[in-house]
Amino acid sequence: MDIAKGDILVMKKKHPCGSDRMTVLRSGMDFRLRCAGCGREFLIPRAKAEKNIKSVIKEAES
Repeated sequence: MDIAKGDILVMKKKHPCGSDRMTVLRSGMDFRLRCAGCGREFLIPRAKAEKNIKSVIKEAES
């Protein structure tokens, strides 16, 4: 999956705050994501993140 810094991920599961959109701050072996709803930043393993992605909104589209 081609995911780069700045992309917005729409996840299958919602964050506890209720938002399902996450902004990619760093990609590699794991992702650093920022919740679009509450602004919390967290690190998640790449395999777990890719399994839970519903769609990707590229940086250039928004």
